[in-house]
Amino acid sequence: MKITAQEEFGLRILIRIAGCQTMEGMSIPQLSKTEGLSSHYVAKLTRMLRMAGFINSTPGYKGGYVLAKPAKQICIREVLKALGGVLYDQDFCGLHAGGLNLCTNSVDCSARSLWKMIQFTVDQLLDKITLHDMANSEKESTKFLRQLLEQKNEFPMGA
Repeated sequence: MKITAQEEFGLRILIRIAGCQTMEGMSIPQLSKTEGLSSHYVAKLTRMLRMAGFINSTPGYKGGYVLAKPAKQICIREVLKALGGVLYDQDFCGLHAGGLNLCTNSVDCSARSLWKMIQFTVDQLLDKITLHDMANSEKESTKFLRQLLEQKNEFPMGA
C-alpha cells in the first residue's frame, strides 16, 4: 500500500488553496512555484479537484482557484478517494488472482479480511479529518492528529 504522488501533491495543493487569504485564490503558476511542480501537473491536479467539487476557478487575468465549500466541510477521505481511490476495493482480489483465472482463495481468504480491516480503519480515521484540520502549521496539525488518535473510542469494530 502506497500513497501515490497524485494523492500527495493533490492534497498539498488543496491545503495551499485552503490557506490562501485572497478572493482570487491561487493561480496555477503560484501553485506550481510554491509546490515545486510543473504547471502541467498542477493543471491536471486542479482539474481533478475541480471536477470532484472541492475547488472552483475564479475568472479573469488574476484568476485562480478557491475552495468550492468551507474547509470544515471537505473530508480528507473524499479528497484522497477523488485523487486516487481507496487502498483496498472489491476488485482487488480479481486483479491479483495469480496465474489462474480465479483466485484459489476466493471462498475463504484471511488476507482479504486483513485488507478489509485496514481499509475500514483508514476510512474511520480519514472521515474524522477535514481540510480545515490540515490547513495549519505542521506542529498544529500534528497536535490535532495526536489528539484524534488518543481519543478513547478510536475505531469501533465492525464492517
